[in-house]
Amino acid sequence: MTISPLIAGNWKMFKTCSEAVKTAKRIAELAKDITDIDIMVAPPFTAIEAVSEALLSINSRVRVGAQNLFYKSEGAYTGEISANMLKSAGVSYVIVGHSERRQYFGETDDDVRKKIGAALESNLIPVMCIGETESEKKEEKTFYVLDKQIENGLKGLRSNELGTLVIAYEPVWAIGTGNTASPNEAESVHRYIRAKIAKMFDNKLSEGIRILYGGSVKPDNISELMSHHNINGALVGGASLDPESFIKIIKYNK
Repeated sequence: MTISPLIAGNWKMFKTCSEAVKTAKRIAELAKDITDIDIMVAPPFTAIEAVSEALLSINSRVRVGAQNLFYKSEGAYTGEISANMLKSAGVSYVIVGHSERRQYFGETDDDVRKKIGAALESNLIPVMCIGETESEKKEEKTFYVLDKQIENGLKGLRSNELGTLVIAYEPVWAIGTGNTASPNEAESVHRYIRAKIAKMFDNKLSEGIRILYGGSVKPDNISELMSHHNINGALVGGASLDPESFIKIIKYNK
């Protein structure tokens, strides 16, 4: 089965509304001839609708993602954003369980499970982030940690509900540090994740699921990463903030 690659940019807490629109339009312009790779950018909440409208106005294939969501549809949850609110603002993808959400805001695997369910109910594409810390890696607990995150994060969900699910392997020790898992190391982990999905669900889901690599992805390491069979794209942080840098990652095979 051929899997269409996805290159996604997570802008985190960067860019005002006008800056985000300018950046998104420039990325769209540079990527206007790209038809074989899916592209997503995830601006901060304040810029989502403006970025979505800007990309729609130029008929761009670049899609908009959100960096988080809440699992309730509405209610007295000050500061939270529901899946339907994101959908109405033009969102197609939503990042769930990013390590920074887990680290700084106490998100749990159970939160991730409920958020994935909410995303799927609103026909949003969830990008489920998993990954081990530096200490867990040193203690050789990588696969133990991934097992726990995958099992708990997808608990109770069925294979036929997860056809759009994207998994992003982001080793926490590589995020924003300049350190990157070697391509062979990343491939090994991605292969393990795919086998885990097959074991939990079925081969059809496993063979079709997109597994992205994230963690200090740059123009000079993307090609080698993407040369591996089980790496189907990238979730890019800092390098996605600059259109000229991000387009080099998007055009890794050009």
